[in-house]
Amino acid sequence: MSKLKQLLEAVGQEFPDDRLTYQKSVPTFHPENAREAAGLFRLANKCGVGMFITGFGNNVDPVGESFAGMISVRTDRLNRLIEVAPEDFFAVVGGGYPLRELNLNLAEHRLYLPHSDLPYVGSVGGAVATGLSATLFDHLLPIRKYVIKAEIVMPTGEIITPGSVCFKSVSGYDIVKIFSPSWGLFGLLVSVTFRVMPDSARVEYATMVQNAIDREAFLGSLDEANGDIDAVYSRKIRSKFDPDGVLPIV
Repeated sequence: MSKLKQLLEAVGQEFPDDRLTYQKSVPTFHPENAREAAGLFRLANKCGVGMFITGFGNNVDPVGESFAGMISVRTDRLNRLIEVAPEDFFAVVGGGYPLRELNLNLAEHRLYLPHSDLPYVGSVGGAVATGLSATLFDHLLPIRKYVIKAEIVMPTGEIITPGSVCFKSVSGYDIVKIFSPSWGLFGLLVSVTFRVMPDSARVEYATMVQNAIDREAFLGSLDEANGDIDAVYSRKIRSKFDPDGVLPIV
C-alpha cells in the first residue's frame, strides 16, 4: 500500500466524508477547525506523506505531477468572521476568509483595515502567508504590520496561538510575524487577528498601491547556497518547525 493511500484511508476513518475531495485529481482536505487540521497533520507525519497548504489557489494551484503523492489542504471552510472588538480595535477572521470582504463587515463597526481595500482576491491566510504588501508615499506597508495574533497548526500537528490582542504585550521577538511570509511552509494559519483602526483613517491610505507578490524571493531564502544571515535563520526555523519535512517546497 502506498503512503498516500494509507493516509487517505486513515483520513476516511477519522473524519467525516465531506472533508476529503479531489481537486483536479489531487486529494484535498477541507478542515473546519484547528483540531481537524492538526489531526490531518499528525496522520501525514505518521504516514510520511507531504502536504501542500493552499487558500483559494490563486498564487499556486496544486495541479500536475509535482503534487503526485501529496495531499492538499484548503482553507475554504475556515471562512468565518469570528470576532470584531470595536472598543479594542481588533478583528479575528478565519484563514479562509476573503480579504476583500473584511472592510465590508468592519464598516458596520466604523473600523478599517488598509490591506482589505487592495485588489488582492485571495484569502486572509493567503495574504499573510504570501507577505502581501503595499507602497504608501514610497514607504513599504506589509500586512504583517497589522497581524497581532494567530491560531496556527504547526507541521507536527501542534496548535499554537502566538501574539496578543493587548496594545502592549511582553517584550521580546514577535513570533507571529515569522509566518508572514511563509508560503505555507511553516504551518497552517487557521485564524488571524488584525489590529484595525477607525474608518476615518481610510483617506490616509487612498494612494496605497499593492506590490507584486514574489514567491521566488522567499524560496530563495531557503536555498542552502544562500549565506545571507536572514536566509540562514529562515532555514533553521523551517527545520525546527517541520523536522519530518511534511510541508516540502514544490
